[in-house]
Amino acid sequence: MPFQPTPAMSSRAWIELGLLSTLWGGSFFSIAIALQEIGPVTAVLHRVGWAAIALWIVVLSLRLQVPRTPGVWGAFLVMGCLNNVIPFTLMSWGQTHIESGLTSIFNAMTAPLGVLVAAAILRDEPLSLRRICGVMLAFTGTVVVIGIDRLGALDLRALGQWAVLLGALSYAFASVWAKLHLRNLHPLVAAAGMLTGSTLVMLPSAILIEGAPSLALAWSTWGAIAYYAIFATAMAYLLYYRVLGMAGAGNLMLCTLLIPPIAIFLGWAFLAERLAPAAFLGFAFIALGLVVIDGRILRRLKSTA
Repeated sequence: MPFQPTPAMSSRAWIELGLLSTLWGGSFFSIAIALQEIGPVTAVLHRVGWAAIALWIVVLSLRLQVPRTPGVWGAFLVMGCLNNVIPFTLMSWGQTHIESGLTSIFNAMTAPLGVLVAAAILRDEPLSLRRICGVMLAFTGTVVVIGIDRLGALDLRALGQWAVLLGALSYAFASVWAKLHLRNLHPLVAAAGMLTGSTLVMLPSAILIEGAPSLALAWSTWGAIAYYAIFATAMAYLLYYRVLGMAGAGNLMLCTLLIPPIAIFLGWAFLAERLAPAAFLGFAFIALGLVVIDGRILRRLKSTA
């Protein structure tokens, strides 16, 4: 495929990209607060359920066409499992055993894993040497964060780390599924449908695993739920597609670099989290891998050489 330049970022796009990164970065902190009172499966149910309601209000207010064919709703259900049910649940459970900042670092592996999954499934996204190098750098960072001597460990902390990485892998498959099956739908309709499918899965799951959800929760828990469901999910989807339209998919990758510092700071400032130096070194490798995958800096260096 011929190279298509990533559009330049306007001031407004930078502001909205920063806001989107802040919303997503704060989600790890708010989930950690909610997990102090509710279980991870119930936390996910609240996230997808309230976000679905909020997005359907937007869809109906904009009078967007709602699909009625079973095939489309089946695609929503699969997308909901890949993009919400599996990764949200794995990451929420993982966050009960590792720091919120560390969870955000492993979450940054979504893009490198997405490159591998897309190359394996999609003909129009082959692996180039540059992308291979970027993926290798990112995986090196993951090994540094976990520790070579801990790769085979099976304690709860190690399992929490692997759970988050599996969640990132599920995100990668979700992006390919969306490209194959949801590309002709309005993105807000697709997001609302996906969250609806997720809710249909999470409601019985939460009841079976953790019991019927209680509404008698502390105000801090409700505040955390409101943040990660309404702001970091429903509103973030609205903002995501605005930034995508203004700045393009390439610039959206910058979110992956901005989210962990925000999550790490919030965990340090409010949850007394202290990450090991290896976590910061590993994130540096992952960030470098993302820069190499993106390729813009390398192209600029090449053009000025």
